Amino acid sequence: MLLAMISESFPCDLVTWAEFYDLAKSLSRLIKSSGWQPDLVVAIGRGGYVPARVVCDFLVHDLLTSMKVEHWGIAAQKKDQATVRFPLATGVSGRKVLIVDDVTDTGDTLTTAVGYVESLGPEEIRTAVLQHKTSSAFEPDFYVEKITDWKWIIYPWAVHEDLVGFTERVLSSSDLPLSADQIRADLKRRFMIDVEKERMAEILEDVVALGKGTLSGVVYRGVGG
Repeated sequence: MLLAMISESFPCDLVTWAEFYDLAKSLSRLIKSSGWQPDLVVAIGRGGYVPARVVCDFLVHDLLTSMKVEHWGIAAQKKDQATVRFPLATGVSGRKVLIVDDVTDTGDTLTTAVGYVESLGPEEIRTAVLQHKTSSAFEPDFYVEKITDWKWIIYPWAVHEDLVGFTERVLSSSDLPLSADQIRADLKRRFMIDVEKERMAEILEDVVALGKGTLSGVVYRGVGG
């Protein structure tokens, strides 16, 4: 995990919608086979929103709510500590609660979420993620894949946002202006991300619109570059 914080290059894995759906289905089966049934499912926003909804679908469970815990920003930008930004809007006292997120990385997000929910007096808490990194200090009760070699995982609901962030990284670390093709090559070299030309154009449009880069002719610079 430290690789994400100290290195300017690290591997990324883009998960497709089909791959995600298979992971969510497998996660649901693990929960079912355990014989344990939650009274309430809590999605951790934002990464757990989609997984929790699909898990609920396979569990045929309609009591789903959410809370927002902030720890990771865009494109592997880590904040100082995990904090509860938006708390639960419903009570959990005496209930069996399943907390769902997409992945464990440091484990801080789930640690914070579980600590917060525990303070509300539930009967029991269990946790579930699609993918569990061994870099995590927190091991969830249910997970489908164990990842031993650290990599940043880009889920299909966050592809554009993450690619905007990685493009900003490329621009801000370059002393020279870069063309779209040069940026694509750098994304491939540094992060193992293949970006099609059409998608790259959309990403760069937002990079400029968000004030994270500038366009001069056909080349781009990072802000302040």
